[in-house]
Amino acid sequence: MATRRVAKGGRWRLPLILVAFLAISGIIILRRSLGIRTAREITELDARRSALVAERLRLEAEIRAASSRARLQPIAEQRLQMHVPADSQVILVPRTHETP
Repeated sequence: MATRRVAKGGRWRLPLILVAFLAISGIIILRRSLGIRTAREITELDARRSALVAERLRLEAEIRAASSRARLQPIAEQRLQMHVPADSQVILVPRTHETP
């Protein structure tokens, strides 16, 4: 039987290529997994931001409604005993011009 001679290092070439392939494949899979997780987080944060914007708009509308004259006038009349003055109660004070 003839013996086959293998070059130095030739015996390790195939296992090294396989290990390198597995390492590169693992890195690619890890990178894609991280990308998918990041995309999911971005989607969740975008949905949360949309909900917060809607909540802010609702609160601004409530503030506008609560600070309207129609809402404040009954409260001022009941709690503070204030009322809208009649025309005879309004006094216009002329403005004096002061020289410096």
